[in-house]
Amino acid sequence: MQLEKKSSLIKQLAQQSGFHFCGIAKAVRLTEDARRLENWLQKGFHGNMDYMQRHFDLRIDPTQLIPGAKSVITLLLNYFPQQQQNPLAPQIAKYAYGTDYHFVIREKLNQLITLIKEQIGNINGRGFTDSAPVLERSWAQRSGLGWIGKNGNLITRQSGSFFFIATLITDLELQYDDNFAKDYCGTCTRCIDACPTQAILPNKEIDGSRCISYFTIELKDALIPQEQKGKFENWLFGCDTCQDVCPWNRFAQPHTEPQLNPLPGLLNLSTNDWEHMTEETFRTFFKNSPLQRTKFKGIQRNLKFLQP
Repeated sequence: MQLEKKSSLIKQLAQQSGFHFCGIAKAVRLTEDARRLENWLQKGFHGNMDYMQRHFDLRIDPTQLIPGAKSVITLLLNYFPQQQQNPLAPQIAKYAYGTDYHFVIREKLNQLITLIKEQIGNINGRGFTDSAPVLERSWAQRSGLGWIGKNGNLITRQSGSFFFIATLITDLELQYDDNFAKDYCGTCTRCIDACPTQAILPNKEIDGSRCISYFTIELKDALIPQEQKGKFENWLFGCDTCQDVCPWNRFAQPHTEPQLNPLPGLLNLSTNDWEHMTEETFRTFFKNSPLQRTKFKGIQRNLKFLQP
């Protein structure tokens, strides 16, 4: 089968598996990204996220992850919800409304790999979504899917930025899409201006150690610095502020994935509901939710930090 036909078929199979966009790039060492990542780490913008320092070579070279890798297939899954929370209630990032996306995407990736093997033949490859040191947004841009905005998110012209990114690295040689070279953020600085903790810096640098998502999710077993008191704008888990103000997200369309629908009753949880929730109730209610990452103890810490 010709490279063009193989690539076209894979994009059709990706859509069949439930992904909304698919792009393909050549598996090469990301030299420029390596320089930026090293500089970012040296500035300490990763905070306590020590895992960002590990496996540096794996992050910048897909052939280190998959020997003989020739192609990096990037897949996007929409998670923009039809309904959103009452703005007066403690806020949860939209990606965490439903089932943990790791479960959802893993299922779709496995389906896609099975379909590729059935249609094209046996391949050596692995799919990832936050499960390996992969620079997903860089590969998405190299695959022609969009550009990396000032807020560090991948932005698509068609539908904005409310997407999960998955990566399939394979030894299959394919036709490669053009790198998305243009930056459509222009002179807009809405995300920089709106960031509650000034974590978005000029030149597309993000100080991860100042991000609300970092404080409410990544900063485990530690107190949130008091100098951040009063800046969280009611965010209990994660933060969507920089995406909510992005003009490109006026094109966002509600997803159609049932597993990503809000957990029953989630959108109506009040401050009082959160305050009186027991650990047993939390574990049951959020059994397969991203909120398990911060655990009941972390949610209680975040909740107390939001109080005046």
